[in-house]
Amino acid sequence: MLAELGAKDFDALFADIPAALQTEEFRISPGLSEMDMVHRLNRLAGMNAVQLVNFCGGGFYDHFIPAAVDALAGRAEFYTAYTPYQPEVSQGTLQAIYEYQTAIARLTDMAAANASLYDGGTALFEAIMMAFRITRRRRVLIDTGVNPIYRAMLKCYSANLSFEFIEVPAKKGITDRQAFQAQCNDQVAAVILQNPNFFGCLDDGTDVIEAAHRAGALGIISVYPLSLGLIKTPGAMGADIVTGEGQSLGLPLSFGGPYLGFMATRKPYVHKMPGRLVGATHDAQGRRGFVLTLQAREQHIRREKATSNICSNEAHCALRALIYLSLLGKTGLVETAELCASNAAYGWERLTAIPGVKGAFPHYFFNEFVVSLPTSAADVVSVMIDKGFAPGFPLERYYSGMENDLLVAFTEKRTKEDIDGFAAALESALNG
Repeated sequence: MLAELGAKDFDALFADIPAALQTEEFRISPGLSEMDMVHRLNRLAGMNAVQLVNFCGGGFYDHFIPAAVDALAGRAEFYTAYTPYQPEVSQGTLQAIYEYQTAIARLTDMAAANASLYDGGTALFEAIMMAFRITRRRRVLIDTGVNPIYRAMLKCYSANLSFEFIEVPAKKGITDRQAFQAQCNDQVAAVILQNPNFFGCLDDGTDVIEAAHRAGALGIISVYPLSLGLIKTPGAMGADIVTGEGQSLGLPLSFGGPYLGFMATRKPYVHKMPGRLVGATHDAQGRRGFVLTLQAREQHIRREKATSNICSNEAHCALRALIYLSLLGKTGLVETAELCASNAAYGWERLTAIPGVKGAFPHYFFNEFVVSLPTSAADVVSVMIDKGFAPGFPLERYYSGMENDLLVAFTEKRTKEDIDGFAAALESALNG
């Protein structure tokens, strides 16, 4: 390889990389036997702090996953299925996607959903591009209460695109109505909100979306799907496009993926939605069947006419979400949401009772909230990890002036004993 490339040695392959960016050692160690490799991987895996009691959130949550999700999704006919280009041999996969779309549409109170996208951030970007196609405008307003990871992705995706990306600072933890109305004009394609937002605050964005509609703009809402078992749906708020991260619907945290982005929209905009859409039909003999439809992708039409370069979808992750929602059913979804909310309410009482700890924002929350500590949140996190807890997310990483603020999440997996132990450990850490 070196001779073919004209490189005198292995290091010459990486000569163009600045020295400051190079790793200390590029060379790969000699190969190992299968047994030695298994031992090495087990040692590395043993370094992971899997025993921590998890109170982290920020868009990705430690929910309980019924064993049936793995058992059913792991069946060979699903696990090894190819993407369903040929409907005559892919009826099972197509039906599963169709049922998933139906579940997401009902969950969000929208008319239709697509076959899924890569993750919550990608779905939000695709929603923006969809709004551009509908309104023929090139400006978006986005609340800073929207997940900062998503906002970073949007900035990256849009760096070389000709549209204006305006962040509107949140006010006391929720959307600043006056700021949005002041900037929402006939140049704006869409306003983007999140509910619950990144701070965990619940907020009815109906009035913001109505103001956007008066200016000819669309309303896009990013949602936490499990919360929709209790809170007002984005459809009821008048949203035009709904997106979100589907990890909480039967997908493990798994060190960051693979996850699931979902998207739903109102009926007038279905033909502008990217990716795939599976529809139900009947064949010449009157038998019910499923087919891919409205798939305006670059593989099917001329590239310049495509609505998106989304080449596939997270079909297996979507299948897991469908199985999870089917297992819970309407009652189970509500009960799970109630457990999360109840645990968070108990956690609020226990944490804010600690001297020096107070709630950061005076708003309702679902299963997540911000507490202000009397010292650096990042320092407290380090101490709490040594005590056996992953205590939350320090907000200073994304929000200046919030060095002492900690985002804490509660799911149905957290017991009263977990929360009591967490509160006691936090009080000890602050007094230490």
